[in-house]
Amino acid sequence: MNKSRIKHLLLGKTLNEGLIGKILIYSLLIIIGFVYLYPIINMIVYSLKDLDDLVNPTVQWIPTKIYLENYRTSIIVLSYGKTLLFSLAVTLVPAILQTITCSFAGYALAKYRIKGKIIIFGIVLMTYLVPTQVYMIPRFVYFDRLGILESAWSIIFPATFGQGLSSAIFILIFYQFFRMQPKALDESAEIDGATPYQIFLRIGVPLAAPAYLTSFLFSFVWYWNETYISSLFIGNDLYTLQLKLLNFTSQFGLTSGLSQQAVNEAIKYSATILIILPVLIVYIIMQKWFVEGIDRTGITGE
Repeated sequence: MNKSRIKHLLLGKTLNEGLIGKILIYSLLIIIGFVYLYPIINMIVYSLKDLDDLVNPTVQWIPTKIYLENYRTSIIVLSYGKTLLFSLAVTLVPAILQTITCSFAGYALAKYRIKGKIIIFGIVLMTYLVPTQVYMIPRFVYFDRLGILESAWSIIFPATFGQGLSSAIFILIFYQFFRMQPKALDESAEIDGATPYQIFLRIGVPLAAPAYLTSFLFSFVWYWNETYISSLFIGNDLYTLQLKLLNFTSQFGLTSGLSQQAVNEAIKYSATILIILPVLIVYIIMQKWFVEGIDRTGITGE
């Protein structure tokens, strides 16, 4: 084997063709995967340990037996069924309404000549750039006057009018997506006698399906993980799963000893898994369309 063949074998024409390049790429992927998967694997293993395994320093990654009592206790403490339904009410409904409202705004900005469009874009961007803490007190007072505090409406109401979590991002996504659609389609529909509403519903919406899916999924995840706004507006009688998790320590009282602390940690891990499970199921089901939507809308991460 001559030197040129050895060089081609080790380096290749491109980075991913040569042996050295493949080793570097797969090593990097393994390291990145380990960084992301290690906390999840550790959390799952810890949640499946009983007291004997928790206090035994020799038991690390493989429990001596599968112990599900931690999950049963978490379900009881979280009031999982009732709290899950309420969490979906303040997550799924606002996500749907926000997606629809932002699509209206994005379509109008992309398809119609509006006076002061630059000013409108500036206002939209300001709603995203201004920290949430700046306008929380005025919003709290306003919601109190409307009588929607300590209810799901305090979360649903802003999303209905395009003022939900990061609505500006979704408006810009829809604006960019609708702006990329050929004007010839709209003009052909107008010639055939279609109204503006028909053009939007029959041409704009189907072609913007990836944008709708991406906006809905991001909105759903952000509402699901939200705790600051929920703790401020919902009150003390209603809890989302995330708020329940924040108050998890008080449900068990003060720990007394290493064993009790280990048990409480195992229960907290099992509760965390139960909380992220709905989002994980949604992502597994819609993974294909989610990745396609991100690719077509140009989102690179948050």
